[in-house]
Amino acid sequence: MSTTEKISFKEKIGYSLGDLAANLIFQTLMTFLAFFYTDVYKIPPSSASAIIFAGGMVGAFFTPIMGMIADRTKTRWGKFRPWILWTSVPFGVIAILAFSTPDFSPGGKVAYAMITYILLVVVYAANNLPYSALSGVITGNMSDRNSISSYRFTGVMIAQFVVQALLLPLVLILGDGDRAAGFEVVIGIFAGVGVIFFLITFFSTKERIIPTKEQTSSLKQDLSDLAKNKPWIVMIVLTTFIFITLALKGGVYVYYFENYLNEAQLSTFLTDIGFNGFINNVDRFFESLGFIGFHWPNDAPTSGFSLFNGSGIILMIAGIAISKGLADKFGKRDVFMVGLIGAMITQFLFLFIPADGISFVFLLQLFHGFSYGLTIPLLWAMIADVADYSEWKNNRRATAIVFSAMAFGLKVGLSMGGTILAGLLALYGYNEQLDVQPDVAIQGIKLTMSVYPALTFLVGLVSLFFYKINKSMEVQIEQDLLNRRKNNKED
Repeated sequence: MSTTEKISFKEKIGYSLGDLAANLIFQTLMTFLAFFYTDVYKIPPSSASAIIFAGGMVGAFFTPIMGMIADRTKTRWGKFRPWILWTSVPFGVIAILAFSTPDFSPGGKVAYAMITYILLVVVYAANNLPYSALSGVITGNMSDRNSISSYRFTGVMIAQFVVQALLLPLVLILGDGDRAAGFEVVIGIFAGVGVIFFLITFFSTKERIIPTKEQTSSLKQDLSDLAKNKPWIVMIVLTTFIFITLALKGGVYVYYFENYLNEAQLSTFLTDIGFNGFINNVDRFFESLGFIGFHWPNDAPTSGFSLFNGSGIILMIAGIAISKGLADKFGKRDVFMVGLIGAMITQFLFLFIPADGISFVFLLQLFHGFSYGLTIPLLWAMIADVADYSEWKNNRRATAIVFSAMAFGLKVGLSMGGTILAGLLALYGYNEQLDVQPDVAIQGIKLTMSVYPALTFLVGLVSLFFYKINKSMEVQIEQDLLNRRKNNKED
């Protein structure tokens, strides 16, 4: 089958639904896991930090193992697609368990949270690593790969919007004010939708790049190839620090709105811009349909948090929309660097916004969302390029192990980001039992919103200066591999 066959709109949509499904859970972990453990399940921040770190490390070290397994999987469906099928239902079931709140003793809660989180990150690796590697074998065409990545991360943004803008209000609505009950209902809905979308991905995609029958490589050879692959080393550093940042800043947003921003000023802002009036109309609309109990939560922090995330995501989607065109013209690396600079600067500027500077909070979020949106489709497309680079240099293709190394960085970053967040909350004296936090805890939340994520973004930016796959090398690799595969086919 041709490695440059034009990929249909249907297949791009089908592939993107897999990431939408996974990210309904992944974005919940990144945004709400620390909050769920501390403020919903009432686990102390220090214990939550230990759970997130230990569980994340288990998932991280399982990921390369999963890559080795996936690269050596042989079925009539291919190497990677079967794993999406096999893990779809377990993923949904374990997600529901991980966000349930059984009434155990304090020690029992910690144990239950640890076990369910470890199971969740393991099944996530078994599902998402093959899914990510699939993007590297759907097509060998660089432009089409950029396009697939844009579709994929539009799906991610839809999931991110649902989670970050709507999850907390839905938790309160569907749980009738009980956050614990609401989380169980909402995650149950996410799990059901996710299973359906995973199945659509499985049935709508194809694996087109298949290693030649003559290719033989041992695990030792695969690891040796990776160790000599400098772009791979850069990408694992970049991926790790990007996801440290995403978990750190994404997780602190809910604390920032509930504990730092002036609630009265936030309520006035929401009224002045028409948001509260809009929500009242939405409530009346649902009442007219017979949903009498469906009312948006009245507290300003919940509404502000949802609008903040939603507006940022809309601008992220705008960034995603133009990212492919810019990457086709200037190369993925250079566009990524520009976007990351903008995201880093805007994140740092939150340090200077006072508690009553509500309009500046939202304005910064718009600029931040657009800047970071430019980078979103490029990360995994660059990793696929690294797999091509490895094949180009070594005449051997090991797609999943390249992707598994990146997924390892993702898991380590997610784990470290969540751990750092919970650890900083504990360090600055955050107490989940208090309605009003001490000043030192609020200052810690402000720093975690601004300085700390800006520093981790900076490390990722510096690493890109050592990534040598620029636009001209992308073109060279693509053409050389195309000619090589054509010659192999003729032979």
